[in-house]
Parts: sequence; structure tokens; C-alpha cells
Amino acid sequence: MNIGEIISNKRKELGFTQQVLAEKLNISFQSVSKWENNSSYPDILLLPRLAAVLEISIDSLLGYPPRSLTDYDKRYNTENYYWGLIPNTLCYEIMRLKPPAKPFKVLDIGCGEGKDAVFLARNGYNVAAFDVSDKGLEKAKELAAKCNVNVDFFKADLRDYKLDTDYDIIFSSGVFHYLPRRLREGVIDNLKAHTNPNGINIINVFVKKPFIQLPPDLEVSELNADDWKSGEIFTYYHDWLFQKCEETIFKCNSGGTPHKHCMDIIIAEKN
Repeated sequence: MNIGEIISNKRKELGFTQQVLAEKLNISFQSVSKWENNSSYPDILLLPRLAAVLEISIDSLLGYPPRSLTDYDKRYNTENYYWGLIPNTLCYEIMRLKPPAKPFKVLDIGCGEGKDAVFLARNGYNVAAFDVSDKGLEKAKELAAKCNVNVDFFKADLRDYKLDTDYDIIFSSGVFHYLPRRLREGVIDNLKAHTNPNGINIINVFVKKPFIQLPPDLEVSELNADDWKSGEIFTYYHDWLFQKCEETIFKCNSGGTPHKHCMDIIIAEKN
């Protein structure tokens, strides 16, 4: 997207009119209108303030790929694979519901080191996958090369990225807890709009419970994220057919210290 589209989209996500945005920047609403029509551009000295008001980085405002905002580059900077190479059990749900009798188009959101994307590609799916971690994507591409499969890996941030391609299957595991509450409806509406008829969205999200301690490898950005409530993810798909809708508590050993998580899982079909 160009800067005019980015300003327009972020302004609308925040519920601002052009007049409101102009008042926050002490400029005329005609200036905002010209930016969004791409007939003029913001002054370079105004960019930091404009980015702050729109609650995005200057890089994102200018359309550059977002920088990694997590510590996953550090986690992935090892010879071994941080999450291992065993595919997520939801990959088998994909194969059960949409067996690769034809090359279904799959999008893996927050693919990490690529184990699930590569697994699906090896089984005949046409896979695209993105993540914010450069190191994760580097290892994902290496894994795909070793397995002799093609996966369209690219860098993007779920909080900023807008789909412009339709998919049969949209899959995301362990990523949605980064979404601030104000962005959730818009992000999910975008995913739903770019899902083909009879396509499926498969998403899990961590849910905070007072009786479960925070995991030891939790990072600062996760601590600052808005908590998801039990069942919240299901409400965004109230108008789709649920193939799975459950909450589970499971044991985890990521980071080397045993702990537990609570997670909501949804598989919804665009019927």
C-alpha cells in the first residue's frame, strides 16, 4: 500500500474522521484528504507525530516491512529448532477437513521457523507463510530447501499486514495473543473476506486464567498485550460454520521449564 492508503486505513481503524485526525495534528482536514488521495504527502518533520497518532511505526507508515518487535530472533538463533520439527496437531485437522486432492491455497500466519508450512507443502498444499522474525524466516527457507518443497515465505506483521489474495485455508497458531483488542475485529474481518467460499480459518489463541502461572519464557510484548477472554475468538466467527470450538489446558516445555497454557481453538468454515 502507498502512504495515502495506509493513513486512510489506520485512521478508520481508530475511528477517526479526517477532521479529527487533522485536529490532532493541528493541520487542516484538506491536508489529510490530499494525503489520502495521494495528491500530496506529509511533511517529513510531521511523520513522527503522525505515526504516533496512528499508533504505528514510521516504517509501517511509509510502507516498509515492519521490524521484528519480539525476541524470537534470539530464540531462533540456534542450530536446533526452537519449537522442534513435529507439526502442530492442527495441521492434521487441515488434512482431515481439506485433504489435498487439489492444491488448496494455504496461508500460515506467524510461521516461525516454518515447520508447519513445510509439512503442509510436503503434503501437496500451495503454501504462503509470514512472520516478523528474520531468523525464523531464514531457518524456514532452509528447512523448505532441505525438504525440496516450495513455500512463499515473506516478512510481515499480523498487526499491519492486509491480505490482497484469497486463500482456501488460513492457519495461525500461537500468534493472535499479540493482537491488541482494538485491532482484532479489523484483522479477522480481513482474513474472513479473503477466505474462499467453503474455505476454513484455523486459529488458536492463549487465554489468561488466574489459576495458571505465566510461562517462564513470556516476553515483554506479551505481558503488555490485551488478554483474550474465554470464548472471545469464537464470537468473531459467529456467522460461520464451526467445525471445532474448544478450550484446552495443556503442558508445555518451551524455554526448558515445564509450565501450562490455556488455549481456545476454533476451526470455522465459510459456508
